[in-house]
Amino acid sequence: MSATMFFLVMAVITIAFLFNLVRSRRLREKYVALWMVVGLATIVLALFPGLLASLARLVGVAVPSNLLFFLAILLLLGVCLQLSLEISLAEEKSRTLAEHVAILNLQMRELTGQSARITPAELEQPEDELEPSERLQQRDAVRPEPSPDHQRN
Repeated sequence: MSATMFFLVMAVITIAFLFNLVRSRRLREKYVALWMVVGLATIVLALFPGLLASLARLVGVAVPSNLLFFLAILLLLGVCLQLSLEISLAEEKSRTLAEHVAILNLQMRELTGQSARITPAELEQPEDELEPSERLQQRDAVRPEPSPDHQRN
C-alpha cells in the first residue's frame, strides 16, 4: 500500500508542478498535454494497480512492468519527435529572419550611400556589440553631409 501512496503523491505533485509552469508561462500548453496524460495515467495506475496486469494480459505481455517500460519508451520517442519538429520549425524561422535582416541591412546601406560590401572587420564585431561612442562614430561616418540648400540660416 505504501508504493501506491508514493506513486499517487508523485503524480499529484507532477500535475501541480505542470499547472504552475503553465500558469507562470514557462511552459506552453501544447507541451504540457503529453505530460498531463502521463500524470493522469500514473494516478489511474496507482489507484488501480490490477489494471496494468489486466492490460498486459490483454496485449500478451508476460510481465506488466515490461508493458510499462514499453509505453514509457514510446512516450519518450513521441517527446523526441515533437521536440525535433519544434526545433526544425524554429530553425527555419530563425534562418528566414536572418535573411530578412540581411536584406534590410543591405537596403539600409544602399540608402545611406555606404558601400554594400561588408568588410571582414564588420563580420567580426556586430554593431550591437560596439561601444556607444563607436556606434556614434560609425553613424556619423555614414551620415551624408547636409547640402547647403537644406541648412537653415
